[in-house]
Amino acid sequence: MSEVRLPELGEEIEKAVVSFWYFKVGDRVSEDDDLVELTTDKATFNVPAEKNGMLKEIRAKEGSEVKIGEILAVIE
Repeated sequence: MSEVRLPELGEEIEKAVVSFWYFKVGDRVSEDDDLVELTTDKATFNVPAEKNGMLKEIRAKEGSEVKIGEILAVIE
């Protein structure tokens, strides 16, 4: 099992808003697939899957605000 967390985004950026999930729970994902789009005050970016597996859980819903290090999803 692998937890997908919001990575460090640069100086003075402490949070982001979940814009869009590219997959839904139960979908198979491959390493480096873009999982989720996030937006900060300065940029829009994607967080990729770190490994192959099934998207077991989405913990950060679209429109929610997440902080650096917070768990976005779980891949099994």
